[in-house]
Amino acid sequence: MQHRTLNYNIDYLRADGTKRGKEPCIVTVHGDGRRTIRARSEIYDTEILRDVTYTVDENYRPVDAFIRVTVQDKFVGSSWFRFHGCIAECEGFTAGEGRISQRLDLSGPVQSFITHAVATDVWHCANIKKDPAAGAQPIDAIPGCSPLPNGASGPMLGYWSKWAEYVGIEEIEVPAGTFEAEHVRYVEDDGSLWLDMWCTNDPDRIMLRMYYPVYDSSYVLSSLDRDGQDPRAGPG
Repeated sequence: MQHRTLNYNIDYLRADGTKRGKEPCIVTVHGDGRRTIRARSEIYDTEILRDVTYTVDENYRPVDAFIRVTVQDKFVGSSWFRFHGCIAECEGFTAGEGRISQRLDLSGPVQSFITHAVATDVWHCANIKKDPAAGAQPIDAIPGCSPLPNGASGPMLGYWSKWAEYVGIEEIEVPAGTFEAEHVRYVEDDGSLWLDMWCTNDPDRIMLRMYYPVYDSSYVLSSLDRDGQDPRAGPG
């Protein structure tokens, strides 16, 4: 079959380093560059369980997604999203709203999608200028599935604009190994930090480390298997 598979795990950590959740991920990368991630977010302290299946094209622009959310073992909502051109669509059912059908007509082609899976947060800046001198760069036309910081509402379409600051290439160490990383900061419209993140400096853009000030939480790659290759094993 003409695809390869990535398996990795992300740990959610409190400020004191204790674990507050996890996110196992499986990514299928097709021969034409499309990729589909299956991410399961488990947040222990708030009892949030989120299942995300999300497909992007070869440029990390969204194609479609399915998201299902439960909180304290109670159904919150499940929705299917589709993106084409300047249009974002949603068909779903939530505990609060019942059956929903949405369409957003955006000012430009959809650039990314906020799924609230940590693994996909590093994909928003795939197409920014990789130049530290560029300063804060706008990322327009980013729909998302929830306005809440923890993404725990019934999945439905909303719209947010973000800014990204390319910091540069750094070598970092995480539990999964030592990597050459792309460092980018996302900021809000007022310049405040939204996310500080590092991902692998390669086409797979695997989340390595992230800091989210809203919860004073960090997220780190705890294990990685690229078609049977564990980066901690060294050369064969």
